[in-house]
Amino acid sequence: MQLRGQFRAHLVLSIALLATATVSAQDTYQVLHTYPHDQQAFTQGLIYLDGHLYESTGMKGHSSLRMEDLETGRILQFQDVPDKYFGEGLAAWKSGSADTLIELTWQEHVALVYDRSTFRFLRTLPYTFEGWGLTQDGKNLILSDGTATLRFLDPATFHTVRSIEVEDRGHPVTQLNELEFIHGQIYANIWYSDRIARISPATGKVLGLIDLTGLLPQSERSSPGAVLNGIAYDSEHDRFFVTGKLWPKLFEIKIIPEAPSGKQQTQGAKPAAQPPATRTDSR
Repeated sequence: MQLRGQFRAHLVLSIALLATATVSAQDTYQVLHTYPHDQQAFTQGLIYLDGHLYESTGMKGHSSLRMEDLETGRILQFQDVPDKYFGEGLAAWKSGSADTLIELTWQEHVALVYDRSTFRFLRTLPYTFEGWGLTQDGKNLILSDGTATLRFLDPATFHTVRSIEVEDRGHPVTQLNELEFIHGQIYANIWYSDRIARISPATGKVLGLIDLTGLLPQSERSSPGAVLNGIAYDSEHDRFFVTGKLWPKLFEIKIIPEAPSGKQQTQGAKPAAQPPATRTDSR
């Protein structure tokens, strides 16, 4: 009965999300380049920094922290995460001489802090909520926990400075997952969909949705869990990268804004409804 109730709750959330998605701006995309990506990587966090990709992967016993070469997908640096942790979102943070990477864990209530150049483990930072996605705006870390709440955290203590509730036309938008801060907006993967929400960090309102339907065909996805998840931005060259959990490819894309008339500037199929997901150890 409990599982059935969870299923029903997720179904209601999925229907609400699909209903609200149709009233927001629906941006589409153009693929500029395709790069190889480790299909064994259960991507949870992705950033681009100083010419390299940094990625955190999940699943207990398989979680990791990586530095990768964009062009070849080759892993240049690798750190196993202890088996007791389920790795999640990732962000870089520099304070004084400390240049660090901060990796969330899902339900273990600690963030893992590493030296960025060596991947040497430095310390943990505790928190009381679930950890899903992580980014930063230059002042605070920004964390998602799968609900409609985004928390702005003090990077030194992980204490909540403030929070926003993400909504689209008055409806809460949940299942917010991997995050990236781009051009003053928060970009958030919506779990189990092919959409990325653009969110105002001041109000929590959804400013638009990027429809990535068809980016990686279902025939190239190894399992139902191989969903879109992973946003990285190269601020120096204004490049936007996306990938997914267990995806064999990473894409550099150009976002095509919705035309003023409400019609897409390029054609794209409307997203199909995804099956509602129940939380398991394969999130």
